[in-house]
Amino acid sequence: MNQRKRLMMDLERAMKKPLSQRSWVMIIDIRKCVGCTSCVVACAAENVCSPGTSYRWVFDQEFGDYPNVDRFFMPTNCQQCDNPPCKRAADKYAKGGITKRPDGIVRFDYIKLANHKMAAKTAKEACPYGAISYDYGQYYTDGTPRREPYETRTFLAYNDSLSRKETTGSIRKCTFCAHRLDNGMLPACVTTCIGDAMYFGDANDPKSKVHELMRKNRWNPHASLGTKPRVYYIGYEKRANIAFATNKTCEMCHGEGGKL
Repeated sequence: MNQRKRLMMDLERAMKKPLSQRSWVMIIDIRKCVGCTSCVVACAAENVCSPGTSYRWVFDQEFGDYPNVDRFFMPTNCQQCDNPPCKRAADKYAKGGITKRPDGIVRFDYIKLANHKMAAKTAKEACPYGAISYDYGQYYTDGTPRREPYETRTFLAYNDSLSRKETTGSIRKCTFCAHRLDNGMLPACVTTCIGDAMYFGDANDPKSKVHELMRKNRWNPHASLGTKPRVYYIGYEKRANIAFATNKTCEMCHGEGGKL
């Protein structure tokens, strides 16, 4: 069966259950990512991201020496942690600025976080994945004759209708496209992945593709950090020339301090 069709069938089945009975997870097969960054572009367009603000990145790294060289692409976004360090940090200054939905998605209250600068600052610093960025208020059309409608349009975030005026000065991150999920659509990044490298669905559903993959594959959920992330990576154990799980490999993207 076509992968996208399978994921849509899984999503339709999940949406028939109450929110509290869904458990959203994303699985990324690094063997299939071709580094096209279509997911990054789709995400930015879907969420009206500003320059310097991104919910998603695709890192490109080479590992090893000739003739044993391996090149790999690492898509990454907010891990929607079940033990989110960003929430613990923000709670010290603004309780409710960051919350956890029953389906597993970590929710940002952009307006509250914009009004509590220390909550935003410490939350960003606490994320070990570098998945949080500031919205400083720039526009791609700054310095041109006019500001284009695609930069000023309203957009949905967790089903709240927002504009850039409301997110400016706040911190932002991937939402798993909660507004799309709640309306029966897959995340924008998943639908635009030309390599079908991403899988998305309800881990509580034993019939779902994500449940099947988690059962059959080794996956690396960065368990050592204790954050209990909901984004899993598979395919790394079959790569001959890359020691994926070692600190050395992680530092190629994250640096010695462990952050991007």
